[in-house]
Amino acid sequence: MSFSTAGGATPAEARVDLSAIRHNVRLLAERAGGAETMAVVKADAYGHGLVPVANACLEAGAARLGTAFVREALALREAGITAPVMSWLITPGEPLDAALLADVDLSAGAPWVVDEIVAAAGRTGRTARVHLKIDTGISRGGATAADWPSLVEHALAARATGAVEIVGIWSHLACADIPGHPSIEAQLATFDEALVVADKAGVPSDAVRHIANSAAAVTLPQSRYDMIRPGIAIYGLSPVPELGDFGLRPAMTLTARLASVKRVAPGTGVSYGHLYVTDRQTTLGLVPLGYADGILRNGTNRAEVLAAGRRRRIAGRVCMDQFVIDLGDDAAESGDEVILFGPGDHGEPTCQEWADSLGTITHEIVTRIGSRVPRVHTDGR
Repeated sequence: MSFSTAGGATPAEARVDLSAIRHNVRLLAERAGGAETMAVVKADAYGHGLVPVANACLEAGAARLGTAFVREALALREAGITAPVMSWLITPGEPLDAALLADVDLSAGAPWVVDEIVAAAGRTGRTARVHLKIDTGISRGGATAADWPSLVEHALAARATGAVEIVGIWSHLACADIPGHPSIEAQLATFDEALVVADKAGVPSDAVRHIANSAAAVTLPQSRYDMIRPGIAIYGLSPVPELGDFGLRPAMTLTARLASVKRVAPGTGVSYGHLYVTDRQTTLGLVPLGYADGILRNGTNRAEVLAAGRRRRIAGRVCMDQFVIDLGDDAAESGDEVILFGPGDHGEPTCQEWADSLGTITHEIVTRIGSRVPRVHTDGR
């Protein structure tokens, strides 16, 4: 669902700086040395807008794009993007015929997935480009180390028929964002062993090897292999906050305009449950964003925004469509801008601060911003 912005200003918007996206992609590519970059744009580019962000990533030198679901990859193709795209979360019944006709690379972590891809290849007359996935220790998708040899043999048998081309071997790290975690070296060792098995079995030597997510791309040179797959870092949000921002620039600024401003007496209860009660005569401002827009309900009396030149804590319960802030005696009017989070250039909270105050990660903050909030793409270059 989309909402028209015709006829006037919107009550809220998420501004996405595409120049920041390009800066981040270039920075990550520099850190990767000679490894390619696959820009991960799943989940509507982490809430930043799929097609504009994908184009910005490619302009900045990303060689490929990554999506979770086939329908996301097809949306890129429908938008006219021709760069290599990989989709990796394949469930029974996925539109694999459409994927092959659109030249989308597919992941296979189990023999049944290979079989479904082979069937789609037969129906379409296309040779499928497949990345084989090894589960090195995250226990999600992919073949376990014990099952890996049989998956490789199954895929090679399909290759012998001309139905598939094995173009990649990949995995995903569980704890790359926890520096020094023992699972990191264990997973990399398992990945190396899987590569040896694949090589001995006859998987083409030019199959691209990739395991590094954002955290690994910036902290683990040994994990970069042939390609890195940054996600959250593309959007300027640190994958390892305790180690700093790595020179990344946050791309999203979430803003709203005050829907109403009014003076109230001391002892006035605010929002559902009266979890905030004024202790003096004060001015309350109504912000037209709520949990239906992705503002976490547990931001109640915790998260801060920038309004009327100062930071303000949300006053009382976050509702479905709105929340209240206490402006004290500062002057404000309906229509004045409120910044929920951004790069911090104007004193506003950052997305990382929101995540810290709400006990979550930045990924959740940006991907939860809902469809009622228009994405407005700007370009600072």
